[in-house]
Amino acid sequence: MALNIEAKKALVAEVHAIALTAHSAVAAEYRGLTVTEMTALRSEARNSGVYLKVVKNTLARRAVEGTEFECLRDSLSGPVLLAFSQQDPGSAARIIKGFSKEHDKLKAVSVSIGGELFGAGDLDRLASLPSLNEARSQLLSVFKAPLSQLLRTLDEPPTMLARLLQGRGDQ
Repeated sequence: MALNIEAKKALVAEVHAIALTAHSAVAAEYRGLTVTEMTALRSEARNSGVYLKVVKNTLARRAVEGTEFECLRDSLSGPVLLAFSQQDPGSAARIIKGFSKEHDKLKAVSVSIGGELFGAGDLDRLASLPSLNEARSQLLSVFKAPLSQLLRTLDEPPTMLARLLQGRGDQ
């Protein structure tokens, strides 16, 4: 279905607005995926807070201009879809990585985070980043560890004394 000029401008504006607020982006080649597989990928992405869009390369290049994902311009060739992480930086990479395990036709082309372009091999590193809730729990455990160690240390002398008295009483 061919788009008229107004529809193309609207599409570019939509993708540009998403790219301005996104944390990371993944460009992946989807050649060979069926319609049902693409629908499943879109549904999974939507549930994870990932904006997934198949855009012509010329329109995608215009959409990422002026954003930190401008570095993706050179890697946009062939049938490519763009996945933008809206909630946490690793969500788009996790979606693409997980889906490509089951469907070998989906291949990551490039990854961008923080204005830097990385190759497809770095998809695993980005996918392994913790989600926001996981990062919060890790931070809380780091804060909690010294306090719990202090409490254990303070609790140990009275416990040892009680064990000693119990042992003496048993003799």
